[in-house]
Amino acid sequence: MDRLIRFQHCDPAGIVFYPQYLFMLNEVLEDWFEEHLGIDYAGMFTTRRIGIPTIRLECDFVGPSRVGDRVRFSLDLRRIGKSSFELHYLCAGVEKSDVRVRMRAVLVFMSLTSHTSVPVPEDIRAAMERCLNPATDPSADGAR
Repeated sequence: MDRLIRFQHCDPAGIVFYPQYLFMLNEVLEDWFEEHLGIDYAGMFTTRRIGIPTIRLECDFVGPSRVGDRVRFSLDLRRIGKSSFELHYLCAGVEKSDVRVRMRAVLVFMSLTSHTSVPVPEDIRAAMERCLNPATDPSADGAR
């Protein structure tokens, strides 16, 4: 998923202000749900009353991105647990393929009514299983 680095993403030093990557990361997540999983992202919150808060986030900021750069985000589903899932993101320059950011995130399905974790809904689990990286161990029965 390609993104253009805009002036609004940058700090006075002329590089992406690191929290802006988190906004872009969430856009990539929303697009992944819609385009790759075929799941109505907004409908999860509004109709199904399910949220997916991030409960763990690790970021390595490897190289700078500047206004006008084109970057490519890739998303790799690594694990599906009982109520959580783990994603690995990579942000690299489109032209040079130089890594800018590596991120690892764990998200959990949560009832927006009770604010407690809930099992991954079956339709979403089935869609996710089609995207699971086969190089990783999909067994995560003891996971949250």
